[in-house]
Amino acid sequence: MAYDKSIEQRIDALIAAWPDIEKRKMFGGVCYLLNGNICFGIWQEELIVRTDEATAQEMLKREQVRPFDVTGRPMKGWLMVAAAGWPGETDLNDWLVMGRTFALTLPNK
Repeated sequence: MAYDKSIEQRIDALIAAWPDIEKRKMFGGVCYLLNGNICFGIWQEELIVRTDEATAQEMLKREQVRPFDVTGRPMKGWLMVAAAGWPGETDLNDWLVMGRTFALTLPNK
């Protein structure tokens, strides 16, 4: 299944002013990178968000959030968020900021 391009349009509009974000097709979806590190993306109809492990554990308590696992091996600090977890632009922006903020803590690739 291809990723939902309407989500891509929403993300692109929200991050239009963010410098240094690069978009790449990955995982059968699309990912957004900052300094070579993935910060968020789209897989099918879900949002992918990277964050630190402590924040990820807290976010996993939410009903709409699950570990990022498309290969049978969940990735620590990576979340998949169903659309119900970001119904409005403010909600979606909050997730994107979370991923971008985390990516800023990583060394450049």
